[in-house]
Amino acid sequence: MRRLLRPLCAPATYRGGAHAFLGAALAVSIAAVAAAALALALPAVPDPLLAAAGFASIGLVGLPKAARRAGVRFANGLLGSGLPRPTAPRRLATAVWTLAWAAGGIALMAVALLVLVALCAIVIWSDGGDTVTIYSTVYISGGLGGAVTIPIAAASLLALICLSAAYAALMRLLAVRLLGPGLSERLAAAEAEADRVAARNRLARELHDSIGHTLTTSHLQAAVAKQVLESDPAAARLALASIEGAARAALDDLDRALGVLRDEPASTRARPTLADLALLRERITQAGAALTVEVEGDLAAVSPAVSQEAYRIVQEGVTNALKHAPGSAVRLRVAVTTANLGLLVANPVTAAARDSGHGRGLSGITERVRLLGGTASAGPEGAVWALRVALPLRADHARQESGPNE
Repeated sequence: MRRLLRPLCAPATYRGGAHAFLGAALAVSIAAVAAAALALALPAVPDPLLAAAGFASIGLVGLPKAARRAGVRFANGLLGSGLPRPTAPRRLATAVWTLAWAAGGIALMAVALLVLVALCAIVIWSDGGDTVTIYSTVYISGGLGGAVTIPIAAASLLALICLSAAYAALMRLLAVRLLGPGLSERLAAAEAEADRVAARNRLARELHDSIGHTLTTSHLQAAVAKQVLESDPAAARLALASIEGAARAALDDLDRALGVLRDEPASTRARPTLADLALLRERITQAGAALTVEVEGDLAAVSPAVSQEAYRIVQEGVTNALKHAPGSAVRLRVAVTTANLGLLVANPVTAAARDSGHGRGLSGITERVRLLGGTASAGPEGAVWALRVALPLRADHARQESGPNE
């Protein structure tokens, strides 16, 4: 019983009735205009043909592109369909929807008219009874004999409300099928979502590489400053100044990343490249670690895009070395050939370094290298832990080198 009465309190039931009324009004007005125009043009047209012309004209209204937008707006507002804003027409499906809306609206309004008649019968009964003609002549007696009009009217009203709820549920399902996104729209949405996910992954990689490196070096520099604060104030001040500069660079990286999240214009600040290895070495040295940089070949032969990604790879490799082998000397070797760019980051093996092959840093390096079509390997090689990367400089060259050798 509770389930039967639930539609009485649901706002969606009455919004569904309003949707049906709009559909019926739209259908009647369109069909009447079309039938009248056909009758004026061809006076001898039989009535069934006039009805068919009116019905067809209702479907034709659903063919324009604006019809789908209007249908989605009404379905979302009155049926709660939750459909996205359409970006492309679905003409045939929208025409079918318009016909279904018109047929459902007319049917529900016909029931509503019968309920109105039942309610009017109560008024006639309370006024002492009378004879009325509803398709056929009906006598409504007054007094106790005609009191049956009350439960009939109440049952009719309840049936109308239940039918309105059923109409709303059925039309909601049809709206999803006929007005919802088509195949091309779903593919476009999936591609857009994939692009957003890829952008967020790139952003996470950038934040991990840049800010993670900054935090690692700042931690080492803070430790150095703490140790020499009293014995060598000048070195302590130098370390603190380096921390300040690194923090400023990290804030710039974070600001650029937040700009990506907010879809703001790209920052004009240039991303570091292999030409900035001297600055990287200077920061590492100020952090109290030893970094040896060896460069073979012409760095200018490396394209800016590859050079930027290679710098991030080197930065992450050095950061991992500082993190897992603190205090150890780190060796960086960059070799540029006609076909490949080879990178090597090596540091003495420690217990922590042996167990560090599954972190986000190496995963990010592997992903960067894969996107650039290169190869990467990391692991112990005798007494050192080595990260080796080979990036192709030209697409028409086979990747014959696996990275710089010892």
